[in-house]
Amino acid sequence: MSTQYWEEEIETMSREKLQELQLQRLKKTISIAANAPYYKEVFSKHGITSDSIQSLDDIRKVPFTTKADMRAHYPFGLVAGDMRNDGVRIHSSSGTTGNPTVIVHSQHDLDSWANLVARCLYTVGIRKTDVFQNSSGYGMFTGGLGFQYGAERLGCLTVPAAAGNSKRQIKFINDFKTTALHAIPSYAIRLAEVFQEEGLDPRGTTLKTLVIGAEPHTDEQRRKIERMLGVKAYNSFGMTEMNGPGVAFECLEQNGMHFWEDCYLVEIIDPETGEPVPEGETGELVLTTLDREMMPLIRYRTRDLTRILPGKCPCGRTHIRIDRIKGRSDDMFIIKGVNIFPMQVEKILVQFPELGSNYLITLETINNQDEMIVEVELSDLSTDNYIELEKIRKDITRQLKDEILVTPKVKLVKKGSLPQSEGKAVRVKDLRDNK
Repeated sequence: MSTQYWEEEIETMSREKLQELQLQRLKKTISIAANAPYYKEVFSKHGITSDSIQSLDDIRKVPFTTKADMRAHYPFGLVAGDMRNDGVRIHSSSGTTGNPTVIVHSQHDLDSWANLVARCLYTVGIRKTDVFQNSSGYGMFTGGLGFQYGAERLGCLTVPAAAGNSKRQIKFINDFKTTALHAIPSYAIRLAEVFQEEGLDPRGTTLKTLVIGAEPHTDEQRRKIERMLGVKAYNSFGMTEMNGPGVAFECLEQNGMHFWEDCYLVEIIDPETGEPVPEGETGELVLTTLDREMMPLIRYRTRDLTRILPGKCPCGRTHIRIDRIKGRSDDMFIIKGVNIFPMQVEKILVQFPELGSNYLITLETINNQDEMIVEVELSDLSTDNYIELEKIRKDITRQLKDEILVTPKVKLVKKGSLPQSEGKAVRVKDLRDNK
């Protein structure tokens, strides 16, 4: 095996060969999916069989699958395999707004998934000699078992620390000599802060590699995490509907995430029209599984906004790279006619050393006007001099206005006064009358 690649033949396959493999797997996926009650109906309505797919572009004959479709056919309407005999695990999303989205896996699916996660970890230099600590939630959330089985497949010594309990995480890092850690970005910063609160140097550990993902974050935030913990931090992309982690991952170049095209077919569409956008332009990510047998998903609308990065990667991998997720076509909010993503706000806040990592955007109707209030915690480094704080507040307000074209009300609050979240950070509260 090459020292650089987990599966050299697949990772460096020519584009032509890769597309041949994709077409072959797509046809097989269509014939498997036809056994699911949901797809059986969709395919018969649109006259789709595996024979009607003669090229990768023919995927566009198949209608999109959405989260709403999955919820409407909850729990098992999209299961295509023999679940009673071959189903071995169910994962689901949190389902906070109705039925959760459910994914059923066969042993083949879990093996394929573990291999993809192992491939991702290998890509960023993690080896079987590493001690891999996972601070992700276990249970129905895929970040726990997904990284667990991938790291084990790679042969790492694994520490299934699970989410939260920062003091215990730090004890494990120090006592077990952890070298690689998986954490969501907001939690990685929180961990660095707890190190400091405990009088420890977060940069003085054996940690060298951090895997971050699960919530959108800016490159500035990544650099901040790297500085605070003294590590290299690599961006990852995954979602429950596509297994979980292991879908796309940065390499050592840190210049976009390689999408594993032997297992996923990638489309980038205009969220309004559903038509493909030109390469390099931002649009909504649409994905088709190519190596899942129990419950394949075809043309699943992820709502994530990104773009395919043009050009080849110096690492030698031929699989396309996508840019970091810019936001979602559905977490965008509109205020005073302007489309805004929380990421745009974060990009500005992270530039101020006087600020902590926690912030909250509240949208409210005040005197019949929509207002945007940005509360942000101060860091330990900040001053308590009112005049200086007021100057910082005005500076943030001005820079935010330049970035988002709307003037928000900025409030600087004491460290620890905004709600701390163990899972994905809640960044926006919309309390407007007209929402």
